[in-house]
This record gives sequence, C-alpha cells and structure tokens, in this order.
Amino acid sequence: MTARDDRALGELYDRHGATLYSLAVAIARERADAEEIVADALGQAWRTASQFDPGRGSVGAWLATITRSRALDLVRARGRRARALARAAGESGEGLSAPLAAADAPERRVERQEARQLVGRSLAELPEPQRRVIELAYFTGLTQTEIAAELREPLGTVKTRMRAGMEKLRDSLARLLPREGP
Repeated sequence: MTARDDRALGELYDRHGATLYSLAVAIARERADAEEIVADALGQAWRTASQFDPGRGSVGAWLATITRSRALDLVRARGRRARALARAAGESGEGLSAPLAAADAPERRVERQEARQLVGRSLAELPEPQRRVIELAYFTGLTQTEIAAELREPLGTVKTRMRAGMEKLRDSLARLLPREGP
C-alpha cells in the first residue's frame, strides 16, 4: 500500500474487512454506519500506510485500532448532536420541545435532579486524579489516550485511575440502580 498499489488495498479488505465490519457494528450498533466506518478506516490506512510499524503489532491490530477510533468518533458525534438537538428543542418553546416536554413529567424532573445531585456528590468524594480523568472522559469526550496527553501522564496511569474511580462511583451510585428481586 505504501507504493499505492490498489491490489494491496483490495487484499487488505479481503483479509480483514469482515472483522473490521464486526467491530464497527459492535461499537456503532448500526450496519450502515459500520460500512462507512470501515471505508473511513481503510481510507486512513491507505493514506497512512507508510506510518505502519510492524514492530508495534500486526496489520490486523493496526486496522482494528483505526476502526475502533473511527467508530468511537462517530458515537461521540451522535451524542453531541443529540445533546445539541435537546438543547435547541428546549430553548425553542415549540416544535421538538413538545414531545420532550411530555416526557418531562414533574416526578421525572425531581428524580433526575436527585440523581444529578447524587452523581455530583459521588464525583466530589473521589480523589482529585480519579475525578479529573472521569470528568475529561465523560464531560469533554476525550479518549484515554487524549487524557494521558492532556495530563502528561502515562496511559497506564490514566487507565488505572479511570478504573478505580469508576469502581468507586459504581459503589457510591448503587442506590440509583434498580434493586433485584420482588
């Protein structure tokens, strides 16, 4: 592919296309989006073929990493669009806000407010390094790699802090989860 041989791209697709597609569907949950993700990933692989380093992993792993990144980008973009639509609908006073308002019964607003307060208190109780990585991931949409670069910390440290913080949050927020049994 570094020599821009189209046959190499075709062979790459034949060998890895099904796996990449399965990965994209698992993340994006939409077949049409998965097709676009795989096409984007292979396009990126084509453009950056000279950067592939066999010493860092296999071609399949490299392609899977690219595909995963493209799929996560798409999922994040969907979330941003959904939040922007919800904000716009809430501000407009008409149009989309009517269906949203019907789902916004007073008791649901109270439940959401209580949940927000509990999450806020739970986050505040976390040690600063754990809280910081969680906030960067969930409130700004950064990946763990991006967080590591932002904080100038090793990726392993960020992952450890994220896991420890999420475990503490899970325990603290257990009250929000539906209880098992009758």
